[in-house]
Amino acid sequence: MTSDMQEEPLTPVATPPQTPVRAAPLSAREQRRRRRRARHRGEEILGWILVPLILIGAVWGLNAVLEAMGTSPGVVWDQLMQVKAALEKKM
Repeated sequence: MTSDMQEEPLTPVATPPQTPVRAAPLSAREQRRRRRRARHRGEEILGWILVPLILIGAVWGLNAVLEAMGTSPGVVWDQLMQVKAALEKKM
């Protein structure tokens, strides 16, 4: 039993040198698939950047319009809640 434990370490096997394998040209379908994948990736990145910018711009635009009219979002909200309360009381 102890003779099994006394084995020599394994020696590495010599591997033949790797020759560069020339890639076969891609088919039209594979090229189209890769272009589509790249386009989707680009659209996803643009979406993550542009959607928050559009939302922030919309909020700033709304505030600017309300400021030009001499009011604020808080005042408009309070007035809407008063209208809602009046309508609920009426019914």
